[in-house]
Amino acid sequence: MTYEGVLTKMQTEYGNPIQYYLVFEDSFLNMNQILNQEIEIQFVGYQCLNCGKKKKIFRQGFCYDCFYSSAAVGDWIMRPELSTAHLGIADRDLEYEQKVQLQPHIVYLALSSEVKVGVTRKTQVPTRWIDQGANEAITIVEVPNRYLAGITEVALKNHYADKTNWRKMLTNSIEPIDLIAERLKLESLIPDEVREYFILDKNDLYQMDYPVLTYPSKVKSLSLDKTHSFRGKLMGVKGQYLIFEDNTVFNIRGSEGYIVQITV
Repeated sequence: MTYEGVLTKMQTEYGNPIQYYLVFEDSFLNMNQILNQEIEIQFVGYQCLNCGKKKKIFRQGFCYDCFYSSAAVGDWIMRPELSTAHLGIADRDLEYEQKVQLQPHIVYLALSSEVKVGVTRKTQVPTRWIDQGANEAITIVEVPNRYLAGITEVALKNHYADKTNWRKMLTNSIEPIDLIAERLKLESLIPDEVREYFILDKNDLYQMDYPVLTYPSKVKSLSLDKTHSFRGKLMGVKGQYLIFEDNTVFNIRGSEGYIVQITV
């Protein structure tokens, strides 16, 4: 059976294991159901997720022009401490930024390759942790806007990583750590204006169970710009990556905006 459409990040359902879905305009594919099967991925073209034009993707599923003009990819997305909507100051589009920034956000610790600190909207729990391939995650603070979450993350980045080592995450070579105990250590590191939001005694540890039959010992990344057609046996899904029997891994999120044909 063949599916064709524009790649967007896989939709997920939290469970044991997590369920993954590739969703196209008029069809969808449950990736869990095709584990241990051969699939073929063919590159067809590009389609910007913002303007819809068949233009080469620059970053994050956007063409070059949209990446530098759309409010959805402002600098405050990657650097929450730059958020200014709480001050009524626009970056690119104040109405959009108020909608996204002025809602509950959490700062968390996640165990994906090592312990890392991160920020996400409360509505994205646990999706955000699944997307980054975290084995476990726990909330540190819940704050009313993105700026407060951002300054908390900045303070904690001096003590924890803020990026996932995707190779370690995909080979699952991760040392177990007690995140509840780790959270207890960091109250004094949190900025004064955020201290009242610190979560101390809540047992809200999330544990993620990924649909992986075999983890690779090493990984090699598939780029559709370099390899227009790939065929392999699907052995697992973790984060937003497909893992194949020959150690090839394919980052779905890193390929958003690419038009593909998938044959199962």
